[in-house]
Parts: sequence; structure tokens; C-alpha cells
Amino acid sequence: MLEVPVWLWGVFAATVVVSLTVDLLSHRTAHVIRFKEAALWSGLWVSLAVIFGAVVFLVLGSTAGTEYTTAWLLEKSLSVDNLFVFAVIFAYFKVPRAYQHRVLFLGVIGALVFRGIFLFLGVAVVSRFTAVLFAFAGVLFYSAYKLLKDEEESFDPGKNFAVRMLRKIIPVRDEYAGAKFFVKEAGKWVATPLLAVVASIEAADLIFAVDSVPAVLAVSDEAFIVYTSNAFAILGLRALYFMLAGLLDRFHYLSKGLAIILAFIGVKLILQASHKMISPSIPEIPSPISLAVIVVILAGSVLLSLRRSARMGGAEQTDEQGAASATPEQPGPPPAVNDGDSPPGSRGRDV
Repeated sequence: MLEVPVWLWGVFAATVVVSLTVDLLSHRTAHVIRFKEAALWSGLWVSLAVIFGAVVFLVLGSTAGTEYTTAWLLEKSLSVDNLFVFAVIFAYFKVPRAYQHRVLFLGVIGALVFRGIFLFLGVAVVSRFTAVLFAFAGVLFYSAYKLLKDEEESFDPGKNFAVRMLRKIIPVRDEYAGAKFFVKEAGKWVATPLLAVVASIEAADLIFAVDSVPAVLAVSDEAFIVYTSNAFAILGLRALYFMLAGLLDRFHYLSKGLAIILAFIGVKLILQASHKMISPSIPEIPSPISLAVIVVILAGSVLLSLRRSARMGGAEQTDEQGAASATPEQPGPPPAVNDGDSPPGSRGRDV
């Protein structure tokens, strides 16, 4: 059992509270977040996670530090799948871009709470029932299989359970009212679509926790490691979305890479459970090797995706030039205005 000083928990809590406060104050005026601003914030969140990881290395040792880094990178890579769902939700509800950060900010608060509950429960269950690791491995193998199939699944944010429950509790009007979640109509309070968007985002995170929790518990069964690594990955999710929202379709092989990572973590869980329950002679996969495997697979899938995107971009440009030379230019209607709310596509899961 890892002995974590109380002051280290305090440093973590203070870092999260101060960071979220600064973020909230910086975005108190609704505005469209451009790539440059999102990249700056993403860099800040990554820097915070890395600095905290260095503190974990110094205070708790190299093993804990490696586990933290592995868990953070694993959660960061798995969270990319969330971005596709965010894009679909925003497009479905036609959320104005200026209000998307406000929605994701509340989504992060909810994710920190619910993910924490699941993780602490998971740690408690694993510490008492090692056999549950086999079940967790099965969940990861199934998730990996779904990602490898790469099928477009039916996805209707307006029909997910959280939105249905919300509509039963309080009427939801059709029009937005700025950044407000509630307005008064005919003397009665009603919700705006913005609240339905928050409910849909929270429901999506609950679904993704099914993969995330077993995966991170394969890296460490220490509550401090699994929660802090997850928290820092979640905190940077909003900035990552605004930075990559228009580029998601370029990461064609990322889902394949994530599938391989999930399958690898599933194998790690089986070996870990077998080592404890069957025979100590069954080897476990050390954290440094896990970290190296995740880095190599993630980097490889991104590089292959970018190479494919560049190759297809060149082919499309050649086709367009050929069509232009073969067909005389004709006057046509002005190009449609795109406000950026159209989704880049969804990979993935029913919510």
C-alpha cells in the first residue's frame, strides 16, 4: 500500500481548484476559442500534469512515478475517443461555438466527481476480489474488438437516457437563451437546450468510464495514482477538443492504435490476476514496459494517420486540378458559410 502524505493530496486538490478557477475567470466572457488559444491552454494542462508527475517521482519513488505517467498517457489517449462524441453532440444540438467551452467546463466538473467515485470503488473491489480483473480484461477485449471493427454505430444524443430523464424532470425549450441554463416562461422555470447538452456530455463520460476505469486499474491499484492521473487527463480534455476539433478525421488509424492498446492492457490484467491467484511464477508486465508499449503504439498510429492524410490530400489536389483543366470554369452560387458546428464524424459508441 502506497503511503501518500496528506500534504501531497492537498497540493493536488489546490492545483485542481486554482487551475479551474483561472480557467473559469479567463473564459468568463463567452467567445469562440481559436486554435492558438486552445493550443496554449493544452500546453499549460500538459505542463501541469508533467510537473505533478515529477513531484510524484520525487516524493513517492520511481515506481509510483512511472505508474502515474503511464496511467495519465493511457487516459489521455483513450480520451481522444470522447472528442468525436463531443463533436456529434455539439452538432446535434447546434450549440453556438461561443458556449461550447462553458458546457465542457461543467462536463469536466461532473467527470471529476463521477470518475472519482468509479475509480475509488474500483480500487476497493480489486483489493478484495482479484478475480474481478479477469472480468475487466474481458471488457477491454470487447472494447478493442469494437474499435477494430470500426463500424459507424447509431448515435442519437437526443435520445440518450440522461436527456430523456432531464425532459421528464423539467420542460426543455427549443431555443437557446445565451449562455443560460434556465429561463422563466409564463412564470415557470424551464431548461434551455444548453442543459440538455451538459446532460448528454455527462452521459457520454459515464459510458467511456466503462473502458477507462478497468484500463487504469491495470496500471495501478493505488487510489492516489489512478485518480490524479485521470484528473489531469480530464482537465486537459476541453483544450484538446478545441485544438483538434477540425482535425479529428485525419487520425484514421488512431482507433486501431487504441484497440491494440486496450488489448495489451487486457493481457496485462490477465497476467496480473494470474500472478496473484494461480502462481507467482506467472510473469507480470512491469510499468516501464507498459509505458513504452503505449508510447510506441500511440505515436505509430498518429504518424501513420498523418502520412495517410498527407497522401490522400495530395491525391485529392491532383484530382481537383485535373477536373479544373478538363471543365471550363462556370459561375456558381457563393460558398456556404460554415460556422464550425458541423461534426468531423463520430467513431464509436451509443450514448
